[in-house]
Amino acid sequence: MTSKKFKPSPKASLPFKTGNKQRRQDLYVKQKRARDGLKRDDHFRRKREENKDPKLREDRIKHNIPLTLDRKRVWDEVDRDTGDGLGVSVDAERLKRQRLEEEAEAEIADDEEAAADGSADERDSMIDSGSEEEEDKTLEKPRNPHRTRTATERATSPTQSTTSTNLDITPEALAARFPTLFTTHPPPTPKILITTSINSNLHHEAQLLTNLFPHSVYIPRSAHRYGHKFSVREISSFAKNRNYTAVMVLKEDQKKRTGLTFVHLPHGPTFHFSISNWVEGKKLPGHGNPTNHTPELILNNFRTPLGLLTAHLFRTMFPPQPEIQGRQVVTLHNQRDYIFLRRHRYVFREKRATERSVVGPDGQEVKGVEGIRAGLQELGPRFTMKLRRIDKGIQRSSGQEWEWQGGMEKQRTKFQL
Repeated sequence: MTSKKFKPSPKASLPFKTGNKQRRQDLYVKQKRARDGLKRDDHFRRKREENKDPKLREDRIKHNIPLTLDRKRVWDEVDRDTGDGLGVSVDAERLKRQRLEEEAEAEIADDEEAAADGSADERDSMIDSGSEEEEDKTLEKPRNPHRTRTATERATSPTQSTTSTNLDITPEALAARFPTLFTTHPPPTPKILITTSINSNLHHEAQLLTNLFPHSVYIPRSAHRYGHKFSVREISSFAKNRNYTAVMVLKEDQKKRTGLTFVHLPHGPTFHFSISNWVEGKKLPGHGNPTNHTPELILNNFRTPLGLLTAHLFRTMFPPQPEIQGRQVVTLHNQRDYIFLRRHRYVFREKRATERSVVGPDGQEVKGVEGIRAGLQELGPRFTMKLRRIDKGIQRSSGQEWEWQGGMEKQRTKFQL
């Protein structure tokens, strides 16, 4: 227990200063020991109180939520006209919901006006009821619906990091700019041409990508000193004439994977991603061997217009009808503008007595699957991508004209995807 003679200050400063270095070290050690003792006493005191009243422990756990960057995420304040831009950080689903509410309110107002014009008595009654409602509103405390919530209020709300991407949301501006990506009907069966940068050594990694993306083929680029070194634009023209839907270019620097470029055919756009944390499937502990079945696709947490555009790109890279018997799933999870790619094989089994039930994003148990658990086995490869730039069309030299370019946002709590 802590000595009663020595009580450290609340700011954890030394009781007094001394010019002797050895003496200062001894004072620091004693105060740290006393501070740890006070913390330990407070911990055991709180434990005794919570054992007597378990409700105290539940309240403490409920409010003890860390303020992470995801919790502190901020959005841009935009109107209906500028809410579909690629450089705007706005929740597309919330913006669409706001538009639907405004349209519903406008329809209700039109109906009320039509009813008011129909008869004078109804008009008088509506005027009286309106005045009463206005009096009630004046008595209520005014609220600002556009007020920005504090970090603590955002932290106590349910997390949205596991929200699945709603691909039914199609901003009108994006659909007009990229009609081949935002289509009403399901995308065609993909046919992907995979290649590498000139004089590349990443042949093995390119072969792994052909196993990850269905209906893809790897064609190495010529490295001969007298051979013609085809550009990405020439390769895209070659692929377009042979009914390919996309071209994928794996880039390297000093024999290491650095980037991945997606060219959407026939007319673009071109997406540039950087790659990090590449791990092959055989290097994963307890990994499985993938099969040739078409996997299912899960897209998580793509919420902004730029995120929806990226999600629709990945949707075109996989067939719309997966082969369920293969029990394989590819997950693209966006978190803080980093896209984590994982491939698993799943199996459903009965829940053991020592395991918990499946819970949803709100922390509540999912009804109907109380006795079922899902087992996962990672197949690989796994890697992390980050969107760097979107070019207009298919350019002769990369970066001449771009739709969006990263690195322009310096605020850590504002994300683009």
